[in-house]
Amino acid sequence: MKAKHIINLQKGLTGFVVLGLMWAYHNFTIGPWIYLALHGTYGLLWLLKDQLFPDKQWEQKISLGQGIFVGIILVLYWVAPFLLISRGVVPSAPLIAAAVALNILGVFLHYSSDAQKYFTLKYHPGLITEGFFARCRNTNYLGEVLIYSSFALLAQHWLPFVILALFAAGLFIPNMRKKDESLARYPEFAEYKARSGLLLPQFLPSRNSVLDSQASDSPQNG
Repeated sequence: MKAKHIINLQKGLTGFVVLGLMWAYHNFTIGPWIYLALHGTYGLLWLLKDQLFPDKQWEQKISLGQGIFVGIILVLYWVAPFLLISRGVVPSAPLIAAAVALNILGVFLHYSSDAQKYFTLKYHPGLITEGFFARCRNTNYLGEVLIYSSFALLAQHWLPFVILALFAAGLFIPNMRKKDESLARYPEFAEYKARSGLLLPQFLPSRNSVLDSQASDSPQNG
């Protein structure tokens, strides 16, 4: 099987899992409905993205044992709705507004940057240094962090934030480092790296780029 088959299954089932939790705990308050709309829609958009501009890294084949392991790990993403619904907590209006805003921004950054990367590399392979990647080398991961932060915010519990941190440390950051190592083969990568952030956008020049600029402007010793 391909890695994406397990991932797509988890994404597609999320809405049904949330509905099942709502029914099991007889909790149909505003919080679960907002969560269902946000996380359920995110899962559907993921499936649509896989059809329109799939991520090549999830096309790799894995064994049945690896697939089961990945599936178990992905179940951790359902901890947030479980905590929200089973505990019966009701998020305040400002918290809902913050979660929705974070989610919309995250979805925009995640899927739009993935689309730019897919179609740019399809027709013009090489280093992408403009658009969503002009100041951030991993805008898609930044979007994903914002998305799952919105889910954790709605849950009003520390555990979803810890799970997100573990995913970031165990998957997101290693993948970002691996990507940097791959892009280092391009001669212009050093300059691009100096003016872009690994995860957060970099709008001010780095110290190294400032020093390089000063060195190039200084007169040569005769």
